[in-house]
Amino acid sequence: MRKTKIIVTLGPATESPEMLGRLIDAGTNILRLNMSHATHEWVRRVVGHIRAATKERGIAVGILMDTQGPAIRTGDLPVALDLQPGQRFVLTVRGEKSEEQRSVDVNYENFINDIKVDDVVLIDNGQIQMKVLRKEGNKVECEVLTPGKLGSRRHINLPGVKVSLPPLTEKDRADVRCGLEVGVDMFALSFVREANDLRELRKLFEGTKDRPLVIAKIEDQSAVQNIHDIVNEADAIMVARGDLGIEVPFEELPIIQRKIVKICQRIGRPVIVATHMLESMIESPHPTRAEITDIANAVFEQADAIMLSGETSVGKYPVECVKVFDRVAHRIERSGGANFQEFAELTSPRQKLVKSAVVMADELKAEAILVFTVRGSMARNTAWLRPKYSPIYAFCDRWLIANELTLNRGVIPFMISYDHDAPENNIGLAIMTLKKKGLLHKGNTVVIIASMDVGKQLADAVQMRVID
Repeated sequence: MRKTKIIVTLGPATESPEMLGRLIDAGTNILRLNMSHATHEWVRRVVGHIRAATKERGIAVGILMDTQGPAIRTGDLPVALDLQPGQRFVLTVRGEKSEEQRSVDVNYENFINDIKVDDVVLIDNGQIQMKVLRKEGNKVECEVLTPGKLGSRRHINLPGVKVSLPPLTEKDRADVRCGLEVGVDMFALSFVREANDLRELRKLFEGTKDRPLVIAKIEDQSAVQNIHDIVNEADAIMVARGDLGIEVPFEELPIIQRKIVKICQRIGRPVIVATHMLESMIESPHPTRAEITDIANAVFEQADAIMLSGETSVGKYPVECVKVFDRVAHRIERSGGANFQEFAELTSPRQKLVKSAVVMADELKAEAILVFTVRGSMARNTAWLRPKYSPIYAFCDRWLIANELTLNRGVIPFMISYDHDAPENNIGLAIMTLKKKGLLHKGNTVVIIASMDVGKQLADAVQMRVID
């Protein structure tokens, strides 16, 4: 079975019930709602379609809501401007008027305070580069460095500039409330700069019964500088290479990606590699060889998940993209991996118990590891330690936990009704379920992580069994 999870972004190309079913059947594990382009009405409708499709199939599929974040953008222009190197261009804070023909306003009030002379301003995903020459009042005069056509509402990046934007806009807060209402399984926070940004998001969960996972998107230099604190605070990390690739020198991007993956695997955080993985397939039915190598590198690094964005939200070949991910991941997983988990920093007795189970499974080349988990921790710890041969079948008694575990590498979640008074009955039911699905057969060796009766108490234990 494929261990690397696949995240698919939904959009006009994939929002119908039919396409959702095809994506799930092709191997999608998590469906992403990009709130930069989504309305609440759309979210409610699509989440209903997703839950209906997963219920029909009896499988867990996670739903990820991705916040827009506090993006800095240019304002509206009556016509696009053709910019040439050497020209002067004026950026103004909203409310300030400029007589310059080549000028546009910016939606960020503190733009003047945060930026300095000689700073570089990147517009429209870095296509247009400018250098700050001087500041006067609420105007910033720049020199155009690269040619380009500037349209309305283009994204601005300020590499190396510490901006004082809030971690969540009012739109983000409203979107999160909508996500909690419909029961999404995880939230990705855009433009995380420090660990406290994640705590601000979690405050919005107060008073709710269930606490979704919080994923930190690493997109700028501040996040890279604070990566250790962010990884410790987050439930998972996304290496969002779109904005990150603009914010840092491009030759540094693969080094940063690998560094983040290593850190996550050292302390046990799921990690997603995202953006531009199959960009050519927005228009083409076939990937480039460079894209195949990029996917292969992420799989070799043993990232928990890889993600599709525009390829599936607006692209012409969304199902084919999932199949390319699936095919490449299957092949690369058979060739080995980077094994960064060998440096795992285990801090609790339960983590060390799980390690003993994974070592046993590796030594036995067990056909499976069965984990019985109430909150998901034991299954996440098992995935963290990257078993060499064994898929991890996680048995849960709540759909929320099963859906959350769709993010973890190598974990296949199942729902069963727990018998809390007789844990042995749970093991029997799980084995019978896997045999019926053709996932276990007579003579297979399995390692089991579960509770067992010890006098009048329950204790965590590791077992080895041969299926009869």
